Amino acid sequence: MPKAIQIATSILAADFGRLAEEIRDVAAGGADLIHVDVMDGRFVPNLTLGVDILRAVRASTTLPLDVHMMIVEPERHIEAFAEAGADIITVHAEAVTHLQRTLHAIRQLGKRAGVALNPHTPESVLKYVLSDIDLVLVMTVNPGFTGQEFLPQVLPKISALRDMAHSSGHDFRIEVDGGIGPQNASVVTSAGADILVAGAAVYRSASRRDAIEHIRSLAGS
Repeated sequence: MPKAIQIATSILAADFGRLAEEIRDVAAGGADLIHVDVMDGRFVPNLTLGVDILRAVRASTTLPLDVHMMIVEPERHIEAFAEAGADIITVHAEAVTHLQRTLHAIRQLGKRAGVALNPHTPESVLKYVLSDIDLVLVMTVNPGFTGQEFLPQVLPKISALRDMAHSSGHDFRIEVDGGIGPQNASVVTSAGADILVAGAAVYRSASRRDAIEHIRSLAGS
């Protein structure tokens, strides 16, 4: 059965001077998850949020926290982020030497385990870890900065992942992140995505509720 479409709002586009208020605003506006981007300045060129910020986010909402770790050696930090309040911990296939071991460790901490794929990374890298995955995050931009333009050439990967889930019998969610908004919500969900990460499209709107409802309606849920 198709999964209900969920909207994860990325705080990378929020006003950090009033972060708690921003999070409460999108939660009241109907967001399903809060997406937290962690960047180390090495795996991606930008440097962003750490464990202390995640604790502050956790204190601001009861919504699930969807932590996207764009860092090298994420296995060294998953326990700290789990303790700080993460509900989903997603690591990049490109950044992990022993992917299955890392996914297993995330689940051992009682968290949902995700794998992120950069635009150039094929879905085939997941073939032997499907039983360890709760979520696949498909990057539709090259990671590192908010507000980038959506890459439509990644759409076939979303469809291939949906086919992989069906044919393998493994039930994982497919999340898309990068340039997502009203202009492409329909095409990504038609391809097979069921979680949409929206940053600028929500936080830079006059009404967060209207923005979330608009994206959700165009996504078909």
